[in-house]
Amino acid sequence: MATTAVPEVVARPIKPTPGRSMAALDRRGVGAWLTTTDHKKIGILYIVSTFVFFVLGGLAALLVRTQLALPEAPPMQPELYNQIFTMHATVMIFLFIIPFGIGGLGNYFVPLMIGARDMAFPKINALSFWMILPAGLLILSGFFFPDPTQKFATGAADAGWTSYPPLSARGPFGQSLWLVGVLILGSSSILGSINFLVTILNMRTPGMTMHRIPLFVWAMLTTSFIQLIATPALAAALLMVLADRHLGTHFFDPTGGGDVLGYQHGFWFYSHPAVYIMILPYFGIISEVLQVFSRKPIFGYKAVAYSTAAIGVLGFLVWAHHMFTVGLPVISQSFFMLMTMLIAIPTGIKIFNWAGTLWGGHLQFKAPLLFALGFLTMFVIGGISGVWAAVVPVDYELHDTYFIVAHLHYVLFGGSVFALFAGTYFWFPKLTGRLYSEGLAAWHFWLMLIGFNLTFFPMHILGVMGMQRRIATYPIETGFLTLNVVETIGAFMLGFSILIFIWNARVSWARGAEAGNDPWLGNTLEWLTTSPPPVYNFGSLPRIRSERPLRDLRLAAMGGDTLARPRPALESGSDLEQSPAAPGH
Repeated sequence: MATTAVPEVVARPIKPTPGRSMAALDRRGVGAWLTTTDHKKIGILYIVSTFVFFVLGGLAALLVRTQLALPEAPPMQPELYNQIFTMHATVMIFLFIIPFGIGGLGNYFVPLMIGARDMAFPKINALSFWMILPAGLLILSGFFFPDPTQKFATGAADAGWTSYPPLSARGPFGQSLWLVGVLILGSSSILGSINFLVTILNMRTPGMTMHRIPLFVWAMLTTSFIQLIATPALAAALLMVLADRHLGTHFFDPTGGGDVLGYQHGFWFYSHPAVYIMILPYFGIISEVLQVFSRKPIFGYKAVAYSTAAIGVLGFLVWAHHMFTVGLPVISQSFFMLMTMLIAIPTGIKIFNWAGTLWGGHLQFKAPLLFALGFLTMFVIGGISGVWAAVVPVDYELHDTYFIVAHLHYVLFGGSVFALFAGTYFWFPKLTGRLYSEGLAAWHFWLMLIGFNLTFFPMHILGVMGMQRRIATYPIETGFLTLNVVETIGAFMLGFSILIFIWNARVSWARGAEAGNDPWLGNTLEWLTTSPPPVYNFGSLPRIRSERPLRDLRLAAMGGDTLARPRPALESGSDLEQSPAAPGH
């Protein structure tokens, strides 16, 4: 019987317009970076700028720990302390964790992973980034405005990252700058989420069905959906606070008929789904790292993908567990407690699937896997403490204590930041074309792991002992001294580990060993092209027949299949890694 050969699927190379060469598209210099619409350059701009904010937020954290190391002898006045810890949380959440994962790693790798030329709306993509920097500077600029109510005091926002009224309705001028800055950041998030949704749903290379897209792309798709739905609620709440401050309204002023709980509902309707905005992209990173460094396919691809989508839906049904102590009806408390327990199920599915991926694998203990394992252990601790805090009577006792601070940091630092570094080391060769120092990366990991646990694990104990959060000092009779000193030592160890990473990245980027196209023998399409990728991303693409197209290519290179072979690339050099992996990978 005659058969017809299946035609190869080949990417359409970009066609330069008349008078515009390919070299012109790959412009260099400061002007090229300032005017670029290339998703890869925009991704690098996000990564570098948000990491600078991370360093600033970390310095604020060290000031907080210095303040609390000793009782009754604080180096800062309470007003300044309130501003410092407000900026620490704001910068870490709004200017680092969210934009680094979504804007940085997402921008750079989602188009590469789905075989797209660029994001769907390149100019809007650039606009999304250029809203981040002025918003961040606006938020921080409050330190340069004096507070007329405090002699020799700055006027930065001081109501905490939650910015609850009536504190936020009456604070210094920097509080208004904070509100406007977060509104701008929210607008950037909305534009970015629309761009990702359109790109992922409409620009996948032929053959890449929804059950073949990488799990990092699944995570970005769900995160973008959450951003698009939840962020307007935050914007509405912040606009009403601004109106109360400057237009004489009384949305949240009880003396004028307002309701402060209305703000909390609007804020947490965004901010608890925002916890998943802060963690889901990093879940996707872990799913990519574990299968590469265990030399196994992900255990239960569809279960991991669907559990990601389930988190995206259930995340909108748990916001009021942050409000158990405000006097909600018992039926409401019971519902949100149940939903909080329920959302742990899809997260638990991921944990077991990740463990199944590691089980029996040929583990390669390089930096990405080390940080992924650190993520798994630390995030599980944070998840367990979160389930405890979801029980209403327990939350009554722990809500305003350092136990909640410990839980938050085990989820967002032990979870998001450990996964962030796993992804950074994983994709560093693709971003730079260079290999990093594994020795320095190992020092970074162990110092960060030890410093993290020294800093935040004692907070569980302090919380049970009754140490309140949001305080600038404490009496010596409380017995909190020893654990606070331990926490401060751990915080400075954490800071030193970050310095090691910065040195490693800087030196390796400048003169590290050449990485080649695919140093890890990866699974997804970004490892098919050169390191770093050319302006047009791909000269050619293979036929996509599974969620691991590069594994299919390696089998084809060994003679196992001819349908997966790509056509020759436009540029010199091979798009296919020269060292094939074992057939089982």
